[in-house]
Order: sequence, then structure tokens, then C-alpha cells
Amino acid sequence: MKTLALVYDAGVLIAADRNDRAIWAEQRVRLSAGIIPLVPANVVAQVSRSNRQVQLRRFLRGCEVVPFDEASAHEAGALLAKSGTADVVDASVVQVAGRVCAEIVTTDPHDIGRLVSASSVRIAISRR
Repeated sequence: MKTLALVYDAGVLIAADRNDRAIWAEQRVRLSAGIIPLVPANVVAQVSRSNRQVQLRRFLRGCEVVPFDEASAHEAGALLAKSGTADVVDASVVQVAGRVCAEIVTTDPHDIGRLVSASSVRIAISRR
């Protein structure tokens, strides 16, 4: 089955900011296929440190940044309670993926996997 939606975690953005060629190549393939990766806004906040992060900002131009509003915060908090974990940013990645039936692209499949296991939605995880 072809994935039509993807959600990136912070590790993917960090790799793009460090100009990881594989991440950039994968991004080009996805964009060419019409797949626009999603990134929760708080993931951007976790990674963004300076307006001089040109590679990060360029990479994000090919993504849709998803707002992290009050409803999202409550959903992420409930997921943290169910999973017994504490990383709000990872929970928001899983929450967005579950909402739109997307695959998660992550550099940390263990922590994301714990949250996915606690969610009520089947979510694929790709290690990057």
C-alpha cells in the first residue's frame, strides 16, 4: 500500500538542518510524488534555534506545519498518560499521524513506538 501522508519527527528536521543528503533525497522523491509531509508546529519549535538555520527553513518549505492548538494539546496529554511517557513533542507527532492516518518518519522508533502502541490507531513507523 502506498503511503499518502507522512509526519516527520524532530530528528528528521535536525538531519535536514545538518544537510543529510539521504533526508534531502527522500524529501525530493516525496514532493515529486505529490506527498507533502506534515510537521507539528511544536516539532519546529523544538528544532528551531536561529533564523540562520537556512537548511531547516528550506526543508520546511516542502512541508505543511500543523498547528498545535488546545485540542491537540489535550489529545497529546491523554496519549502521554496512556503510554506512561512524558515527551509532548513525540506525542504530538503520533497524535497528528493518528488523526490523518499517516506514517511516521522518525530517528527514534523506540520512543515513538511506545506512544503508537498506546494509541488506538494503527500507525506505521519508518526509521530514518
